[in-house]
Amino acid sequence: MKDLVDLPTTLHQLNAQRPIKSKRNRWNVAISDFARLTHNPIRAIVEGLNIQPNPNKALIALSIGDPTTFGNLKPSPETVDAIRQAIEDGTGNGYAPANGHLEAREAVARYVQHQGPVTPNDVILCSGCSSSLDLCISVLGSPGKNILIPKPGFSIYRTLAEGFGIECRTYDLLPERNWEADLVQLEQLIDEQTCALIVTNPGNPCGSVFPRAHLEAIVEIAERHYVPIIADEIYEHFVFPGHEFHSVSSLSNRVPVLSCGGLTKRFLVPGWRMGWIIVHDRDGVFAEVRRGLANLSVRILGSNTLVQRALPAILDNTPNDFFDDLVATLYRHAELAYKGIKQIRGLNPIMPGGAMYMMVGIDVEHFPEFETDLSFVEALVHEQSVFCLPGQCFEYPNYFRLVLTVPEEMIVEAVKRLEEFCEQHYKFDNDILLQQQNGLLNQMTQL
Repeated sequence: MKDLVDLPTTLHQLNAQRPIKSKRNRWNVAISDFARLTHNPIRAIVEGLNIQPNPNKALIALSIGDPTTFGNLKPSPETVDAIRQAIEDGTGNGYAPANGHLEAREAVARYVQHQGPVTPNDVILCSGCSSSLDLCISVLGSPGKNILIPKPGFSIYRTLAEGFGIECRTYDLLPERNWEADLVQLEQLIDEQTCALIVTNPGNPCGSVFPRAHLEAIVEIAERHYVPIIADEIYEHFVFPGHEFHSVSSLSNRVPVLSCGGLTKRFLVPGWRMGWIIVHDRDGVFAEVRRGLANLSVRILGSNTLVQRALPAILDNTPNDFFDDLVATLYRHAELAYKGIKQIRGLNPIMPGGAMYMMVGIDVEHFPEFETDLSFVEALVHEQSVFCLPGQCFEYPNYFRLVLTVPEEMIVEAVKRLEEFCEQHYKFDNDILLQQQNGLLNQMTQL
């Protein structure tokens, strides 16, 4: 009993008997380097814009890359029935293996056979295609490494990479060549620290679709320098007449490829968050990468199990007519926008080959009152209530991107307003010269 009585009975007494290492005397909660380095360029730019629509005109938002926003594009009945059946069956309420249920991975393996031989063991299910890209960049990159990304390009590549301390090196897409990559420049960017080349096809924000020969040239560069490819193919099969989709992995049996896809765009269910990675290994080069992806996939304990249970029916039962009608609608919208904007002085649209977007060049020298594409977009919203994303969101100034998924009548109205806006602000060469001369005279009189 004496021993028990002698034991310290309070926390204060316990602390008095052992040294305290902490010297803290105030709250100072810091964030991680990962959080500090992670940022979304589009959000940063858009939040800095002065977006005040004209109260007399309904806002037409041609900025949102969500095909479901306006309700005119809906998933197929087969897709909806599949998820309804999964709910009623009650088999999707629990956890799944981190890489996904076997039946769902088998369905994906069947669906992507155009990419080359794929087994369920090559498939990892993710929480949307952005999650797929996140895992791919995470498994290949590390501080001090660099990845090659397209410019203009989807900003999430930079968002995902820079948090890890990975340098992003941009290779140019050339508007005069329908946004094909500058292959000479691309190859010159590669060094010993290059861990991956990201190829986006079909493309966002350009709507580009690379010809087979161009893709083969890109793959040859990757093979020559032993650089694995991350293929962002979320818009696979979203191609307009006269173009053909070729999966990167189908073009070589020597270059290892991580192909990213999902339900988001083609099946019109971005909110269901179902994406996947297809591991195209070459002679065991990706053996360690497979283990790394398995490790990383447990961080979120797998993707949405309800959608996983519905996935076989969604992929197997959605008719081709649904996809054909969707592409036909987007192509009609693209032609409508292109032909209308082509007639507007000061704007140079580039007809897309697929996906859901169009890039439009601004002849800035004929709009001298606007210093940048940002001020052009701000004024367009303020005067005409038409909002497009400025090119700087994609590291490509003096352009803006518009989406093609809005209802057709909104595209017609948006083109009409764009024409009115440009007619009001466009300056001919003589006008610009006169303005410059007047400005010079004003400066001289002030002297």
